[in-house]
Amino acid sequence: MACFFRRSIAAQLSRICGAPEDVFVPLLSAVPVSKKQLTPDLRLAVNSLVKNGALSPDADLQTQTERLTKQLRVDGVVEEVISSRGVINFRINKRLLAEKVLEQLHAEPQSFGVQSELLRRLQRGRTLVEFSSPNIAKKFHAGHLRSTIIGNFIANLKEVLGNEVIRVNYLGDWGMQFGLLGAGFQRLGSQEKLRENALQHLFEVYVQVNREAEHDESVRLAAAEFFRRLEQHDEQALSLWKQFREITVEEYKKIYERLGVSFDHYSGESFHQSRAQEVLKELRSQCLLKTTEKGTGVVDLSAAGDLSSYATLVRSDGTSLYITRDVAAALDRKETFHFDEMIYVTDKSQSVHFQQLFQILRVMGHHWAERCVHVPFGLVLGMSSRLGEVVLLEDVLNEARYRMQQNMQEAKTSKELTDPELTAEQIGVSALIIQDFKGPLISDYKFDWQKVLQAQGDTGVFLQYTHARLRSLLTMHGSGNHTHFNPSHLQDSRSISILQHLLRYDEVLLQSALDLQPRHLVNFLITLSHLAASAHRELPVKGSPAEVAQARLRLFSCTCSVLANGMKILGITPVDKM
Repeated sequence: MACFFRRSIAAQLSRICGAPEDVFVPLLSAVPVSKKQLTPDLRLAVNSLVKNGALSPDADLQTQTERLTKQLRVDGVVEEVISSRGVINFRINKRLLAEKVLEQLHAEPQSFGVQSELLRRLQRGRTLVEFSSPNIAKKFHAGHLRSTIIGNFIANLKEVLGNEVIRVNYLGDWGMQFGLLGAGFQRLGSQEKLRENALQHLFEVYVQVNREAEHDESVRLAAAEFFRRLEQHDEQALSLWKQFREITVEEYKKIYERLGVSFDHYSGESFHQSRAQEVLKELRSQCLLKTTEKGTGVVDLSAAGDLSSYATLVRSDGTSLYITRDVAAALDRKETFHFDEMIYVTDKSQSVHFQQLFQILRVMGHHWAERCVHVPFGLVLGMSSRLGEVVLLEDVLNEARYRMQQNMQEAKTSKELTDPELTAEQIGVSALIIQDFKGPLISDYKFDWQKVLQAQGDTGVFLQYTHARLRSLLTMHGSGNHTHFNPSHLQDSRSISILQHLLRYDEVLLQSALDLQPRHLVNFLITLSHLAASAHRELPVKGSPAEVAQARLRLFSCTCSVLANGMKILGITPVDKM
């Protein structure tokens, strides 16, 4: 809704500077709320007008700031124009602020912010997001949590902003490790144990055969032979591999359901191994694949063409590598899905891999590689449970649910719940997500259960608690859905702070879309929760005159809607009671 106010000021700037209104709209930003004092509502950095050519670069910046401030008029929308150092601040009519923001939020709660004209410059189209991507025949490692929830956030955000999104889980289901596992299972495996506890049995076989391979050349040779048979589509080897894959996917789907994550397409390296051979033929035909003295096949990525930088695509025995299959996967996806952009979400250790992948696609002549993006993330340090160091994601989710249930049982304010275990699970997942999303994704962070599950402070539990309190208030007094409300009853500092903060929502969504970082939205929602908690304490509905109560209910209802919308983008299921 900030667009109404931006557009009004932009019309004045257009008249003064002689440039179209659209030049000025994105240059006007909402001012972050201050705890200490009421802030202006919008501001304009005058230097941005110089950069855009609306003002001369030769004149003194402060002189231009003061001159422009004097030329801007106070009207029914703008109540005050204040000159600062290189910045012009605007105070807008607070009654109009309450009326415009809350009317739009009430009429179209789902589209608030996401249909802002500020977001029109974003490219829309078909977005393919590859995320999670665990290895088959292994239990879901806790290390895959970050890729799963970050990728889900990006997919949700893109979808909300009007893109068609394809969610792809690219399973690690091919490569030499399956040679080891296949050869190991033929010697050590048991179909009976596979039926009883499939992933645990496969894990035990893999650990044992891996240990043997370190000292026994015959085990390594047997593994290489099994993988060669896989690549040559040997029926027996493929049958065993398919069994491993199907078992794993079914187990993983149970974990994804707990996280509230779904996929449109389960893919994997195996889907593209035949295309990998075509990729190698194409590279040879373009004279891009060169054979080294060791017999490996490489693509020269150096600017000088001297092999100072290269990527290896073929082993000396002729088998393909991970990057070969990634090139094949990218080509297959472009042909199958006709995406406009493709986003890969993996840990930062794979940054060089993706730089090479995109370079290979470019040298092959695929210019759409410019629209392929890698979103890297850091490590989670010190994640543990009552049973010791956590390795499995299932253990993390169980631990979060257990601890949250304990906290809820000890809390005197907890409500009677239909399914306390499910609620504890949802709040526990929220806590994990917010802890993960608070900082830059590229950073490693230290995990701390105490901090993660605190009900106060900047946590997922606090977000859920605020949402649940607002839902409870609205259920008790009615949802504030009356057609009319009187905005003059929302002129106190608590109400104004919430309204000013809501002005920033479209800017936050824009920033999130530009850098694909969830922390902007997390910080916005946490601040909104703190503002809502203060307003809830100081602006009672019960016992207030009917018109005042109605206006406050409208404010709380709209705040609750934005909280819920933002949480859903982050991949959090809002709870109504806790």
